[in-house]
Order: sequence, then structure tokens, then C-alpha cells
Amino acid sequence: MAVGAIVKAFGVRGEVIAQPMTDFPGRLRRARTLWVGTDTHAARELRVETLSVSPRGIRLKLGGVDDRDAAEELRGNVLFIDEDRAAPLKKGEFFVHDIVGLAVRDEAGSDLGTVADVLRYPASDVYVVRGPAGEIMIPAVREFVRAVDIEGRTMTVRLIDGMVERP
Repeated sequence: MAVGAIVKAFGVRGEVIAQPMTDFPGRLRRARTLWVGTDTHAARELRVETLSVSPRGIRLKLGGVDDRDAAEELRGNVLFIDEDRAAPLKKGEFFVHDIVGLAVRDEAGSDLGTVADVLRYPASDVYVVRGPAGEIMIPAVREFVRAVDIEGRTMTVRLIDGMVERP
């Protein structure tokens, strides 16, 4: 499960700054290891030597990354944790990786496409659905998202006028 993206090297001792991709970055302080890579298949497990969380990001030092050059090579990599170490979710909450790829249908059963992305906004997340009608932005609130079936890989939504452009 992705929890951060390395955005830059920090200092000359191999530290990096990562942008959090989790609502709970403080929980990473307890991590002893993280998986680091461009995706889950290419990730390698590295020991966490130090880690601090601030409003500016996650600053960490990983084992085997001992100078600025080695830290620069990690730029663009993602930090992953094992899913069993993720924060527990409340009823009606989902992990982004579970939402992306869901087939989306309206209440009448018409195919709208699939969830291609989840945008994070202060008021609510927004699901970006791409399909036959183009791109549809659906706020992730009960008024619009009527049902989510993770096992069945589907989402049922209620659309209002203006959400879908009509020719």
C-alpha cells in the first residue's frame, strides 16, 4: 500500500523528503522497514533509520542510502507498507487503491466507465470516472455515491444535471 512519494533529497547524509499519500502519516513513525520502488513489483525493503513527520512532509533516512547521490536516485520512488499494517477503516471508508479501477454505473444500470483517479480536496474526495461519456467528476459523498461493492468491483452513483456533458 502506497504511503508516500519521495520528492527530493535532504542534506548530504542520505535523507529524503516524501510527500504523504496517507491520512495517517504519523503512524509511519513506528515503521521499522518500508518498501521503496517505482511500483510494488520493483520495490525493495529498506530499514528505516530515522523518520519524522511535519506539515512539510516526511523526512527519513533509509538503510544503505548514505549520501546525497544515493538519496537523489530515490526521487520519484514510492514508499509502501504491507497492507496488514494499514490503519483500520471505518464503515463506508475505502483505500484509494481499492476504488481505482471500479466499474461505475448510474442508478438505472448504465455503464459510465471506471474510476481512473481519486482527487483529494478539503471538503471531500472526488472520483474521476473515464468512460463512454468522457470524464465525469463525482464527489465522494453519499448524495452521489449510492453503493460501493469492493468484492464485485462496482460502484453505483446518482448523477445530477450538469455532471455529464450531453451532445
